[in-house]
Amino acid sequence: MNLGGPETTDDVYDFLHRLFSDPELIPIPFQKRLAPWIAQRRTPDIKKQYEQIGGGSPIKMWTQKQSEMMTKLLDELSPTTAPHIPYIAFRYANPLTEEAIQKIKMDGVKHVVAFTQYPQYSCSTTGSSLNELYRTIKATAADKDIRWSVIDRWPTHSGLIDAFADRIQNKLLEYPVSERKDVVILFSAHSLPMSVVNRGDPYPSEVAATVNRVMEKLRFSNPHRLVWQSQVGPSAWLGPQTSDAIKGLGQKGHKNLLTVPIAFTSDHIETLFELDLEYGELAKEHGVTGFKRAESLNDSPIFIRALADIVHDHIQNSYPLSSQLMIRCPSCTNPDCANSKDFFFDQQVAKAKASSKLPTTSKSSTVNEGPQLT
Repeated sequence: MNLGGPETTDDVYDFLHRLFSDPELIPIPFQKRLAPWIAQRRTPDIKKQYEQIGGGSPIKMWTQKQSEMMTKLLDELSPTTAPHIPYIAFRYANPLTEEAIQKIKMDGVKHVVAFTQYPQYSCSTTGSSLNELYRTIKATAADKDIRWSVIDRWPTHSGLIDAFADRIQNKLLEYPVSERKDVVILFSAHSLPMSVVNRGDPYPSEVAATVNRVMEKLRFSNPHRLVWQSQVGPSAWLGPQTSDAIKGLGQKGHKNLLTVPIAFTSDHIETLFELDLEYGELAKEHGVTGFKRAESLNDSPIFIRALADIVHDHIQNSYPLSSQLMIRCPSCTNPDCANSKDFFFDQQVAKAKASSKLPTTSKSSTVNEGPQLT
């Protein structure tokens, strides 16, 4: 599961319309009326941005490659549950969730692992995808003969940390030895409206946890900051913005900045246009002569192994629910959040009954690491 992106410039409006129509991602008043208007207004500029990175988003290409490489390795790690078949379910671009479920049903699959490709959980990303998955499952009766389990976050998985550290270390080698330790590492993640943060969303703390683990792996070799990109609209968003950090550090005399897309697992417009082109030009304007970006994880062998290990651990531990999935944000009022969490809890209970091992906690609260399921 991932956000997705338009494959061609002709797909931009539909992508933006779906994105701005999702109150779990961008809460705005009069959403049904405003979403198409905002999408129409922004489409020309966004088309130009995609034209500058080749005409479309590469996220589907990378997701297909990652999933195929991961399942091939998973077949070797867990031959008793092979073959493992990957399906892509994007939230705002094709293939959408309903298309993935149609294929799953046609293939006669009996167990599906919903594996988020957002390492850090947010109600706006993984939460929205799970809610959409729940709604589509119910609408298509895809819970009649199919059991579902969830991998909802993995912000500090050792393989993920190793993959980020490897990308950073390789890019640091491009700086002169005499300047290398003074390079400021800017970990850049997609920002979030403060209304979502204040509701109790765990995303900021989970991104910070990833950053801290990566810096531990690097033995805190460089100064670093966590910054936030891609703010949309005039309302308050989580900061400091990546652009403001680049300006401020440049004005303070820092010549070498290394950005790291810490919440993204592949290249797309936020890396190829925003970080590379837009912020690259901004850095030049403010005297940053050594502006670089760590390569995205994409087809990193370390990262692919991490994906396979995460799913393998999930299988070996009998498909548990994470201890965080069932708890709702303290100020959450979205009924779909409660319904989807209860659905995945019930899926676990059903499998537990089959093995006579029941979860000990209630719905919409906290689930232990999970019973041993069949």
